[in-house]
Amino acid sequence: MLYFEDFQPGQTFITETHALDAAQIKKFAREFDPQPAHTDEEAAKSTFFGGLAASGWHTASITMRLLLQGGPQIAGGLIGAGNDINWPRPTRPGDVLQVVCEILTTTPSKSRNDIGIVNMRSETRNQRGEPVQIMLSKLVVPRKPA
Repeated sequence: MLYFEDFQPGQTFITETHALDAAQIKKFAREFDPQPAHTDEEAAKSTFFGGLAASGWHTASITMRLLLQGGPQIAGGLIGAGNDINWPRPTRPGDVLQVVCEILTTTPSKSRNDIGIVNMRSETRNQRGEPVQIMLSKLVVPRKPA
């Protein structure tokens, strides 16, 4: 388990991969984001995406799972204090996703001596190395016990 003191700016973490197919995209979308671009291959052709695309929230959910399975293993879990997220290109059936994280800054808490804030940039990339999601996260990370 990693504590606040274990993080340094420039440090990187790379997760395992997740292969995505049309069935996964449609299943997630039917329950959580039932729009034609995510649920119907034929209807998706006439949308902004020009074909079936995963919901951004699906990509975010896969990112979270990959981070928990193979990203920085933070003591106490991944506790967010805020995120900025964008999707520069659609995630498509057949994409194989992987997350590359970089620690940007570390700041000890001014009000609590048992935690710090770690700012992390996470890029979820497809099999061509193209980012399909970029997330800037503020993580609440416990300090090492005395």
